[in-house]
Parts: sequence; C-alpha cells; structure tokens
Amino acid sequence: MRISDVLRVKGGEVVTVTPDSDVRHLLSVLAEHRIGAVVVSQDGTSVGGIVSERDIVRALAERGPAVLSEPVTAVHTAQVHTLAPDIHIEDVMRIMTEQRVRHVPVVVDGSLRGIVSIGDVVKNRIDELETERSALTNYISGTR
Repeated sequence: MRISDVLRVKGGEVVTVTPDSDVRHLLSVLAEHRIGAVVVSQDGTSVGGIVSERDIVRALAERGPAVLSEPVTAVHTAQVHTLAPDIHIEDVMRIMTEQRVRHVPVVVDGSLRGIVSIGDVVKNRIDELETERSALTNYISGTR
C-alpha cells in the first residue's frame, strides 16, 4: 500500500497556520480540530514548518507561559520531513521511527497534498491484519 491509498481513504485536508500566528491561536486550532500537529504555511500550500503538541510542551517547560504570545515559528520545526504520495507505507513506518516524527506532510511539486500521522499508519496496519485474519478464518472454515 502507498501513501496515496491512505490519503484516498483519509482525505487530503491539512490544517495549517501562518507563521505569524501566535502559540495561543495554535492551541485553539489543535483543540478545535482534535489533532496533534499542524503545518506552518504562509499560503496554505507550501510547507514552512510543522509544530506539534510536543513542541509546545517543550517550549512551555523551557520558557514558561510567555511562550503563548510568541509566534509559532518560535516553537516549530523548520526542517520538515516530507513524503511523496507514491511511497510505500512500510517506508513511512521506517522514516517515522528513524526520524522520531509522528506527522509527515505529503508534498507534490512543492505543494501540500495531505498529512500522514502515526495513527494513520497504525490504523492501516490494523486493517491489514484484520483482513488477513478474516481470509485465514474463511480458508480454515472452508477446508473443514
């Protein structure tokens, strides 16, 4: 299975915030959409960074509540790992594990087309295992 298959089921909507948004606004966006990370984008299609709940927690621990008034660029990750839609899900698992990231934007020709989370990858794997178990059960039932 490829990332394009995951996005076909999940959809390509990506929640973004502009670089000048403050962390307080970012928190409301995360809460509103019930997500763990957003892409930082000036225009909604380019990837200027990514910021997660973990980034905010680390910044709060280091600098205190004043971080809430800072721009998201003060807490975001600027060097973003991105994926092409034709990459295999197994490769995504490897990338997420090796790079220790839980969210990876999907980009085509420099344009944001989706985002894949560790939850999407796990859901995909569970679905594969359930399909295999069902096929095995049907096979065993048919041979007895």
